[in-house]
Amino acid sequence: MAKRKHKNPQKDRKILADSSPLYIYGSHAVRAALENPKRRIRNLYLTENAANELAEMLARRKITPEIRKAQQLAALLPADAVHQGMVLETAPLPEPNLADLAASGKLLLLLDQVSDPRNVGAIMRAAAVFGACGIILPRRNSPPPSGALAKTASGALEVLPMTQVTNLARALETLHKAGYMSVGLDERGDTLIGDVPKDRPLALVMGAEGSGLRRLTRETCDMLARLPVADDAGFATLNVATATAVTLYALKN
Repeated sequence: MAKRKHKNPQKDRKILADSSPLYIYGSHAVRAALENPKRRIRNLYLTENAANELAEMLARRKITPEIRKAQQLAALLPADAVHQGMVLETAPLPEPNLADLAASGKLLLLLDQVSDPRNVGAIMRAAAVFGACGIILPRRNSPPPSGALAKTASGALEVLPMTQVTNLARALETLHKAGYMSVGLDERGDTLIGDVPKDRPLALVMGAEGSGLRRLTRETCDMLARLPVADDAGFATLNVATATAVTLYALKN
C-alpha cells in the first residue's frame, strides 16, 4: 500500500496566492506596473485607444495585449471600477522579508486592520512621497494588493515594498529588537507628533478608522502620539489616509 503523503497547508496557501488572478486597472496604475521589472504579467487587456497610447511602451517591453471593448473590460472588474481602457492581470509582487525591512533603519509604516483598499492605496501614495521604506499589514483583514488599492496608490504599489505578517504585535517586537521605536497614532496619546524623538529609526503604527489601534497593538507600541488639533475644530479625527499623510510629514521634518 502506497504511503499517503501529508499535505503542507502553508505550501498550498502559497500556491493558491500565486495562482489567484489580481487585476490592476486605470492608466497610472497599469503604466507603473508595466514599468516595474519585478511585476509578472499574465495578461494585458486594452481598448484600441489605450493600446495606441501605450504603443511605445508595449514595443519596448515586447508585450502583446489583447484588444477588448470597454464593456468587456468592465465585466472583469467590480461595478464601480474606472478602468480607463486598461486592465492588467498579474501575479502578486514578491514580498520583502520583515527582517530585511528592519535592517534598512528607515521609517516603516504599519497598518492595524485598515481594511478599505482606497484608504490603503492613498496611504501608500503618501508613504512613498514622504520617504517611508516599507509598509507592513496584517495578513487578515487587509485588502489584496490590486484593484482599487493599486488604482488609488497611483503607482506607489510598484515602488513601496509591502509585506503581510501573521501577528502585528510580534512584528513590532521584531522591529524593537532591530533598534526601532514604535509610535502609535492615538488621539489620547500623551505626546504631540512633533515632539516625537528622532534619535532612533521610527515605526509608525496607524489604526483603523473608528476603532483605532487594537489593545495589544497599542500596548506593544513604545509611545502613543497625537496630532495637534485646534481647540474649536468641532471634531478630533481625520480620515486615516489624511492622518497618515500629516503624521508622515511631521515625522520627516
